[in-house]
Formats: sequence, structure tokens, C-alpha cells
Amino acid sequence: MSRNFLVIDPDERPEVLHCLASPVRVRILRLLRRSAGANVNAIAEALGLPQSTVSTNLQILEQAGLVRAETQKGRKGNQKVCFAAFDDVLVTFRDDFARADANVIDVAMPIGLYTSCEVSAPCGLCSPERPIGLLDVPETFLEPERMKAGLMWFTRGFVEYQFPNNARLVGKTVTSLEVSLELSSEVPGTSPNWPSDITVVINGHEIGVWTSPGDFGDKRGAFTPDWWKLRGSQYGKLKTWRVTPSGSFIDEVKVSELTLADLDVEAHRSIRFRIEIKPDAPHPGGVNVFGRGFGDYDQDILLRLTTEP
Repeated sequence: MSRNFLVIDPDERPEVLHCLASPVRVRILRLLRRSAGANVNAIAEALGLPQSTVSTNLQILEQAGLVRAETQKGRKGNQKVCFAAFDDVLVTFRDDFARADANVIDVAMPIGLYTSCEVSAPCGLCSPERPIGLLDVPETFLEPERMKAGLMWFTRGFVEYQFPNNARLVGKTVTSLEVSLELSSEVPGTSPNWPSDITVVINGHEIGVWTSPGDFGDKRGAFTPDWWKLRGSQYGKLKTWRVTPSGSFIDEVKVSELTLADLDVEAHRSIRFRIEIKPDAPHPGGVNVFGRGFGDYDQDILLRLTTEP
């Protein structure tokens, strides 16, 4: 699932910054980004704003290129339907962006696009709009609709992803590999004191175990949809597993002597990434994986390869 990015230099596109400085326009963009298009009436009703306010701000957003409009047939003639033109807007100085991008290769993987899985109940999948399949039925994890998932949970087992090794495609040597994602423990309901040992495996090698302190439900996640029950898991911790020539790290803490040479990245066309709850773990407390549309970070699983300049 590809993402549509707009990268702007503030010196070149001041009108975009002007648009994003308005809380009303940001609310409209957020609504459109999560929907399959909406007309003025629907936006006004959803946000509790006068139609005239919505119309004025939509015109400004269109002029800046952040919103596109289509004329579609409705029940009472034609109607103007608006869409977010971009999934994400990145503001950066172009010279800095060029330097940073030269030796960094990012791949974002939706949490539902795993290539293999073996999980046990309680378990389930949800898109930002609704549950996927049947809850607590492991076979649901094979449903094609899993690609839309923004929240996943299971008690034991694993899900594994296959990332493209884009550094190999461009003939560059990897100097650092890191994977970041939002995670928590999994307990029926929520509990801040429910430790769980979450293991990450890359290319068949165990990178390190992070013990999540709990399953967090003290507040609604910043991006968790309103329909999701408050007594359910709301958000997690953003954690990063990183492998370098000198060892492996979770965030900035070294957890093992396993290095990039052990992963043999250059020899493989893909990079296999596994999230696992082992049955013999000291704290087998399950896992919640938060993707786009849930949690506090609204991001997919991000693989970052840093290469030689």
C-alpha cells in the first residue's frame, strides 16, 4: 500500500504553511484523509461547522493543492466531492532533505501485510473503520481484508513480514538497519501492570526482547477512532530495534552482540521481520501492534536502512 507524500520547502511553498496554520483547515484535512471523499454538507456535519466556513476553507485548501475536488452524480443532481490530495505533508529545507535522503532508505509496511503468521486467541484485527472478520478466531488472520488493519493483537505466536531489500537494488552497502513500531502488552480489557516479553527476529536471528510494562487504556489514543471502546487497548510505546556493525540495540540500549554481518543483508533480496510472543517467555503477556489509524503515532511498521554515502 503506497503513501502519497508532499515534500515542501517553506521558502518555496508559503501558501501551504498558511493553510496548515489554521486549526479548521487541519481538521478538514484530517477528516478527508480518513475518508473516501466527502461533500461540503458531510464535512460541515461531521465537524460541527457552518457550511459557509467549510466552503471558504476548502477553497483555500484547493488553491494550495492540498485538496482535490471531483463532480459526482448524487441523488439530487451533481455534487462536489472533496479528497485529501496527500496522505502526509513533510516540511523540510530542500538542501537538508537532499543530504539526509542520500543515504537513508525507508520502507513503510502496513501491519496487516504479514507474509506468514501463527497466533492463538485472544486475537483479532481491526481497520480504522471496523473489526475484520471474527474476533478470537486465529483463522481470521488469513482474511485478505487484513491488509486494511490498523490494530492487531494476539496472545501467543508470531507474525512475519517480508520487506524489500532496496539497498541491494541500488547497490549500496548497509551500515545500519532499524525497525520501529508501536507496541503494548495484551490483556482482556487493559492493565498498566501486565508485562509481556516481545521478541523481534530479523532474517532468522533474534535481535532482542523488549518487556512491555502493560496494556494501556488510561486515555484514548491520539489516533484511535471514536468507535473503538474505551475499555480496549488505546495506544502503545514506539520502540526501535537497530542492528549495526557493533551490535544490536533497542532504542539506545545495547541488547546483544549480534551485528549486521550476522544478518548477511547484502545476500538477500528481502529482509524478514518477525514479532513473536514465545510460549516459554518469562512474561508471555501477548501483544498489541498499532498501525495507521490507531494508537499515538499513526505510522506503519517502518524499516530504515542507512547506507554508505
